[in-house]
Amino acid sequence: MELRHLSAFVAVAEELHFGRAAKRLQMAQPPLSQQIRQLEKELGVQLFERNTRSVRLTSAGESFLQPVRTVLDDLDTAVRAAKAAGRGEYGRVSIGFAGASSHETLPLLTRAVRAAHPALELVMKGQTYANVALDRVADGSLDLGFIRLPVTQPGVAYRVIDEEELVCALPSDHRLAQLDSVPIGVLAEEPFVSFPANTGSTVRDAMVGACEAAGFNPRVVQEAPDSYTILALVAAGVGVTLTVTSVQHIQQNGLVYRPLAGPPIRLQAALAWRADNPSAALRAVLAVAEDALPTPVHPAAAD
Repeated sequence: MELRHLSAFVAVAEELHFGRAAKRLQMAQPPLSQQIRQLEKELGVQLFERNTRSVRLTSAGESFLQPVRTVLDDLDTAVRAAKAAGRGEYGRVSIGFAGASSHETLPLLTRAVRAAHPALELVMKGQTYANVALDRVADGSLDLGFIRLPVTQPGVAYRVIDEEELVCALPSDHRLAQLDSVPIGVLAEEPFVSFPANTGSTVRDAMVGACEAAGFNPRVVQEAPDSYTILALVAAGVGVTLTVTSVQHIQQNGLVYRPLAGPPIRLQAALAWRADNPSAALRAVLAVAEDALPTPVHPAAAD
């Protein structure tokens, strides 16, 4: 039994006229009549009573009609779903991010994706530090990651979406809080609060690198897994920290931010994905991200 036979049957059943059904199917009437005879032969029942003046369904034909319509409708739905998936309108994309630093960029992307492709599922993987996100994109366990440059893993494409600067977060009653900007060198004797070592935090890496460039290693007295906790500890007077401008939306009593003195220390934030990832859903998300998270004018985009 072929699908063309089922389509021919439904056309004749709805038109009750072979000539009109043939015209609807854009075919000649004799082949249409032949297809109906082949279908009846295969089923072993007569589907139509026909004479020179009329065509009408037999009881077998009436019983056959609705199930065949269902089959054809389901097939049409399957075809449209496959085509939609091929365009990225359906599917799943996993995204790795670290909470506070994605406070602005992540909602912009997810809202835009859901507006453009409401059937596309986004699987969010929080507490994924930038270097970890990059590694998971590289090994294929994440489709897309919010990361910071540089990217050294082969096969990973990226596009810059933001540029941040390191700033100093201090207890509001700290003596350095009175300064308009804080020289890194004056922090040499201060206790620091930061992300755990060796967890893939580019913010911690940038903090340590900036301190080492100023001639000292930061004395980390307390570690915490996220910026919210780190900054709460700073506000409590446990220590100071160097963080990025994107977390300055975190405001609480006892906490102040101050720029660093001297040339700004910049970190570029980017979206990263495997260049050979075949997912149409990923391509759809990346296309939406072009508008939702455009590359800033000054950094150079790269693939």
